[in-house]
Amino acid sequence: MIRRAGFADPGVIPASGFAPPRRHLGNRRWSSDHGDMSDLDGFAALVRQDHGLVVVSTSRTDGTIQSSVVNAGVVDHPVTGRPVVAFVAAGVAHRLRNLRARPRATVVMRAGWQWAGVEGPVELAGPDDPLPGVDAERLRLLLREIFTAAGGTHDDWDEYDRVMRDEGRVAVLVEPDRVFGNG
Repeated sequence: MIRRAGFADPGVIPASGFAPPRRHLGNRRWSSDHGDMSDLDGFAALVRQDHGLVVVSTSRTDGTIQSSVVNAGVVDHPVTGRPVVAFVAAGVAHRLRNLRARPRATVVMRAGWQWAGVEGPVELAGPDDPLPGVDAERLRLLLREIFTAAGGTHDDWDEYDRVMRDEGRVAVLVEPDRVFGNG
């Protein structure tokens, strides 16, 4: 065991690792089996700190895990209005094929030493994945909302819309069954 300086609460750290020790979380929960707005507020705060870069994990047919890095953010579900973690997937992405067959995902992000994860069922909204209550115009706006919630900006929204349409982009909405992290 070694001591590392430079952290707000350095504590004792294993010689093999560089992570600071877990801090007392006060009123914040380490884990929640029912996602709620306050849990996703913490997730959304991390999005703003690191460009919305997250790791999304899905399950392959053989049960192994497929993970990839995408940009994600927190938006209101276009039908229910409940907060969800959302990202955009290309129509040909392996993760999208996995989600169509097994609609469940885990999304984890970090910023500095803080990290948060969300896992839960997934709903898709796209050209080949109709979501009741989301027409083509609502999908166009939803893809923009997700992009901006993940920290994106664009100088030409018409061009953005064209690319999303031409690439068959799909909105992936993760309903938070479980929210976890280190505060």
